[in-house]
Parts: sequence; structure tokens; C-alpha cells
Amino acid sequence: MEIEINLNVSFLDEYKFQAEVLIPVLKALRAELGEERANQLVLGALRAWSRQRWHRLGERFPGSPKEKMDAIYAWAGPRIGDDADFQWIRNDAEAMECNITGCRYADFFRQLGEVELGVVLCCEDDFHITEVGSPEVELTRTQTIMEGAAYCDFRWRYKSSQV
Repeated sequence: MEIEINLNVSFLDEYKFQAEVLIPVLKALRAELGEERANQLVLGALRAWSRQRWHRLGERFPGSPKEKMDAIYAWAGPRIGDDADFQWIRNDAEAMECNITGCRYADFFRQLGEVELGVVLCCEDDFHITEVGSPEVELTRTQTIMEGAAYCDFRWRYKSSQV
């Protein structure tokens, strides 16, 4: 399946559309199978779908791992818009580091009471994107606002011989 790209739709709006469909499905499956099994099935399928989606998108961008990462984030930037507050620490040939100090995605999924769905749809995407550049690109993130932290800490490292 080809990736549909609509830059006129923000990621937050895309997640809202997805949640509108997924939450009733999750609730029905939870009632039938129990919460643990339903979450395992649905969230596992979403993880696989998201990973494949980002890998296919990454194939569209030529260049070194850093160039691919820069291209993906340049593409994604307008869709993030003002829905995340960035505090940039570093962005050079060796590393890209920032903290997210405000997150409307987390606000939305917390309000729905579906933090785990938010983690899978939003937060885990950063690791799938990083895989596009791996093994030359590595991401360390120890906390997220979605899961209750004061900020998200993103630390990408580029292996110097591969950037």
C-alpha cells in the first residue's frame, strides 16, 4: 500500500481521526477478550503498521542516515506545527538533541483515558523513524510527557563515520 501524504492535516488531527475509529474497536474487543488481550492484539498490530509506514517513507529519501533523518523531520515539521513545544539543545553532524516541554498529543490521549494508545501511535513513531537510519543513528529517550514525565528527552546520535 502506498503512503498517502496530506500536509494539510496535522499529526494531531490524524491521531484524532485514528482514535475516533480505534477506540470503539478497542472497547468492543476489551469487552469480548479482556483488556490485556485486546490491547496486545490491537496495539501490536498498530506497532507493526507504524514501523512499516515509516520505513516505506524513509525509502523515499536519498542520502546518508543523517540526511534521511533531516529529510523526514523537515517533512514532518509542518505537520507537528505548534502541537509540541521544542527546546533545542543541539543539532549538528554528531547529534540532534531536544526536549519536548509541552505536548498536545499527550493532552489529547490523556483526556480520552487512552495513554497506551497514544504511546503506540505517537511516541513510538520516533523509534520507528530512527530505525530508518539505523544502525548509524541511535535514539535514547528515557521519559515522555505522555507517560507522565515533565518533558520528553530526545537524544539522537550519529556514528561519525556514517553521517
